[in-house]
Amino acid sequence: MKYFVNLFVVTLLVLISTHTFAEQKIVVLDMKQVLNLSKAGKGAQDFLKKSFNDNQKKFSNLEKALKKEENDLLEKKTILSKEEYTKKANTLRKKVIDYQSDRRTSLEKITAQRSESRTKLLKKVEPILSAYIKENDISLVIDKKNLLGGRPELNITEEIIKRLNKELPSLDLK
Repeated sequence: MKYFVNLFVVTLLVLISTHTFAEQKIVVLDMKQVLNLSKAGKGAQDFLKKSFNDNQKKFSNLEKALKKEENDLLEKKTILSKEEYTKKANTLRKKVIDYQSDRRTSLEKITAQRSESRTKLLKKVEPILSAYIKENDISLVIDKKNLLGGRPELNITEEIIKRLNKELPSLDLK
């Protein structure tokens, strides 16, 4: 009889714990899509692309001017005195170094802005996601990039994007 009671208690506990695990709600979120398709994310991407393209155009024109100046200096090498040629070559070298430094600084600025905008977006998504998790009694949220498969109705990406668009219509990038 004692074994029967123990067996009954163990079986009951196993059934209850199995039922408890079945109650957990797991959903999927595509963070890449949230960051790229939200209004703020699109605006930040457009701003950064425009900045990058403007800088590329500016630096391309500067590079052409420096090459032209170099070619002019090489053509005048035989005409100019040694000291004057050296002086102009050093001036040109300094301009090239300044050009490279400005270009590097510009790219670093765009990279920093990209990182800053991503951080701002993630900070805004976090409380929205937390609220959604509490409202819908969700146990676990998995990023879509770490998932092999699942039912499409478990994807909450669109809902999070809608809430993010209401909360953060744009980022102020300068």
